[in-house]
Amino acid sequence: MLLTGGLKSLLPHVLRRMIRCNRLSISNTSGMAEGYKQANVVILHKSLADDFEKFCHANDGPLPLLYRSQPGDWNCPSLSSDSDIRTDCLQYRKYEHGACTGSLKSLKEYSEQLKDMVTFYLGCSFSFEKAVQKDGIPIRNVEQKCNVSMYKTSVPCYSISMFHCNLVVTMRPIPESKLGAAVLATSELKEAHGAPIHIGDPGLLGIQDLSKPDYGDPVHLHPGDIPVFWACGVTGVEAIINCRAPLAFTHSPGCMFITDVKNDNVRSSGGVPQVHCISQDPLHFSIVSEEAAQKIKVLETLIGIDPGERGIRHLQRQGELLGACLAMSHAGSVLITTGFPTHFMHQPPEENDGPPGALAIAAMLQALEKQVAIVTDQRAMDLNKKIIEEAVQLGILKKPIPLLSYQGESADSALMFLCENGNPGKPRFDHLVAIERAGMAADGNYYNARKVNIKHLVDPIDELFLAAQTIPGVTTTGVGDGGNELGMGKVKDAVKKHIKNGDVIACDVEADFTVVAGVSNWGGYAIACALYVLRCCDIHDRYLRRAVGFPRTPSRRLWLPALPSVTKEEKLLKTLVQLGVRSGKTASLEMEVDGLPFYNTHSHMIEKLLQEAQQ
Repeated sequence: MLLTGGLKSLLPHVLRRMIRCNRLSISNTSGMAEGYKQANVVILHKSLADDFEKFCHANDGPLPLLYRSQPGDWNCPSLSSDSDIRTDCLQYRKYEHGACTGSLKSLKEYSEQLKDMVTFYLGCSFSFEKAVQKDGIPIRNVEQKCNVSMYKTSVPCYSISMFHCNLVVTMRPIPESKLGAAVLATSELKEAHGAPIHIGDPGLLGIQDLSKPDYGDPVHLHPGDIPVFWACGVTGVEAIINCRAPLAFTHSPGCMFITDVKNDNVRSSGGVPQVHCISQDPLHFSIVSEEAAQKIKVLETLIGIDPGERGIRHLQRQGELLGACLAMSHAGSVLITTGFPTHFMHQPPEENDGPPGALAIAAMLQALEKQVAIVTDQRAMDLNKKIIEEAVQLGILKKPIPLLSYQGESADSALMFLCENGNPGKPRFDHLVAIERAGMAADGNYYNARKVNIKHLVDPIDELFLAAQTIPGVTTTGVGDGGNELGMGKVKDAVKKHIKNGDVIACDVEADFTVVAGVSNWGGYAIACALYVLRCCDIHDRYLRRAVGFPRTPSRRLWLPALPSVTKEEKLLKTLVQLGVRSGKTASLEMEVDGLPFYNTHSHMIEKLLQEAQQ
């Protein structure tokens, strides 16, 4: 017998011959024939073949189709010169009516049945191991001389006829410092499953215990390793089980068919991917293209000008807009709060910076088919109800948004509000956004920019953001322009040092992401534009849908109308004026926000943001 260490340099046709003659004492083909494509194998009756091919095309992340044979063909000319699928896998599995009824070394005894069966050769992640190792990234299962770990997930594949199942994934531990390199090395190898579909906590895929894989062997993580998950061709095995075909064969997981085709022929994946951490509890990374990330960086720069000369440049942290929007992009349900009653001598006391930005965010979230609600002060419910109704009439919102209030009557009120029955394991919202919302200072009071305490007008919505810090999977964003807004606690030291009255007014409550803008509404417009940019990014879209189903980027025409526009924002500001909502700095009922005229200032900002988002 040949030692395993010498197999990785053997040519594929030599390995196939050795497998055919049963001369290898190995349990899987990981690390074999480095640089050559390996394939998962599914063999089923010809009457099912067309639907299974459609199933593969509908889920090309886990099931990249390399070759489909004709009925009774045992070779695959485009993949190998002298192969026989009946003998050239290390081990096979036989399925009858969805049950595995045996493991086989050869399918020759079923040659008669195979005359009416079609073989599908599907890409395998073993194919990308050489490319990953070339970039100095360890393959832990190869180091540990075991099969890769494979897990069933809770992610449903796109169903075609009788073919339906949940996604199966492989897991490879990758050092955190190498995550970007691992994603880059695999992203263009589409026929080897391409880029990962998840990076971070396995629980987000419905995997409860990494030490108990459904297929393959457990692989030990080294200190500093992050679990990284790729779509897996064993998904095809699950589909065969669920379709309950009278007779079907597959490779045994890990025992691949080794082809003569090298991994040189990569296909462009629509850009260079980047990896960004969006949550620590649970640990969760996202992927986005370099191009999309750069656009969002430009959006962040555009809104970062300081027309009021407040010194906000000292509060800005690069990359916060991208992080916030990636977290929102992954969220299924978002809670938004706004309302800064700075004009305590007027009725209503609210300023007109905040509501337009909040509605811009809500409109895009609605277009992206996410659940969205707004929470505000009890005394301002009627006003906000009118604003939402007008936003629907103006075409800003597709439909009314649920409007909630929070008074914080007991110690567990925040948890009960945010989670079903107060259970942190069942949050109602994945992300909280505060935009131009009065934030609690270190002394427990709420101050406007002139150091006036307006606590009597503010409900303790800050408690929701504090409680969110204790709920796994719930992230938060604060949008502000002066440092006294909810969420600005993340930059409170800079507020105290550089903002007028900052030592008194600085908000003490942190958000995970802090978006600082010259005017808070601009932050809301930028978030809406950045969410649009992310959803139009093919790389991010694939990661969001776990590489199953069809790309959603062709739907961009459906999201375009949800972007803010000068016309919509002009009409909304006129509505706010009619409702008595005043400019923050001057308290005037004119077409201005924070003392800046709508025309030629805010209108120009909207146009610049739209231009960057759509180019």
